[in-house]
Amino acid sequence: MKTIKVGLVGLGRLGFSHAKNIVQKVPQMELAAVCSVVPEELERAKSAFNTPNLYSDYNEMLANKDLDAIMIASPSGFHCQQIQEAIIAGFHVFCEKPIGLTEDEINKTIQVIKQHPNQKFMLGFMRRFDESYQYAKELINQGEIGEITVIRCYGIDPSSGLESFVNFSKNNNSGGIFADMAIHDIDLIRWFTSQEVTQVWALGKNAAYPELDEVGEIETGSAMMELENGAMALLVTGRNAAHGYHVETEIIGTKGMLRIGESPDKNLVTIYNEHGKIRPCSQNFPERFGPAFVNEMTAFSNCVINDTPSPITEIDGLKATKIANACQESFNTKKLTSVN
Repeated sequence: MKTIKVGLVGLGRLGFSHAKNIVQKVPQMELAAVCSVVPEELERAKSAFNTPNLYSDYNEMLANKDLDAIMIASPSGFHCQQIQEAIIAGFHVFCEKPIGLTEDEINKTIQVIKQHPNQKFMLGFMRRFDESYQYAKELINQGEIGEITVIRCYGIDPSSGLESFVNFSKNNNSGGIFADMAIHDIDLIRWFTSQEVTQVWALGKNAAYPELDEVGEIETGSAMMELENGAMALLVTGRNAAHGYHVETEIIGTKGMLRIGESPDKNLVTIYNEHGKIRPCSQNFPERFGPAFVNEMTAFSNCVINDTPSPITEIDGLKATKIANACQESFNTKKLTSVN
């Protein structure tokens, strides 16, 4: 089996999780290089994975022609530029969501990708690789619940990470809660229905940390969406779930309904004690979607090794970002907003 030598840029919580998966769980891939502007992150990667090549400069890593592919897990504002540079340098590219923050920069990136058809590009919407979501997709495709009429999505991060995000937001642009978080649910809405969103109406509120108002961020946001066939989607996205990491999806059809993650259980254990009956909850995304991240990396490596089409393309990224940006515009203007 061919092994793909990967250079990873971005060693925050998600990037480090990707690095760990590559080293421990994806035999088709080799973590040959890592890049970060934070020295402590490089030292941590060196200690944990014995990675042979450490870079503080992204362009220096791209000069390493022993690499086959670049994995991008840096902050969202860097994605488009880093995708373009990696593609032009001759590498296959996997990039975490979102593909970019503005339609102009995404369109420029798409043109670069199109100019290099022999190189694979894949976007990281890992929920498509979760076994429960894949099973639900199969049932929908088989007509088990008939025609979809409504989708309801919850995607709420644990409260334990909110203060850290507040500090992050003072010096960084996340792209806003819809592009940064709700975009996962937006992608699922498109994936499950095979329909595009035509109109959105979005609201938001900062309660626990009103100072987020000053940096243009939202603690909790919600949106109602109309799809091109008249179906409806409702989503709630937030950063303040007291019980843990809450991701839940409900799909209602003309013949039935599906619920995925109705309760964000950590496992199958139930605790009975002086506090009553307790079901422990997942506390973070690596815990809830750990296998999905591995499946995602395996899918990327397979499309590179076998020269097969990417399962999630730059066009998926563009369309999801358009919807997320329309939600942000609707929140800003307090008006129903059409998706161009």
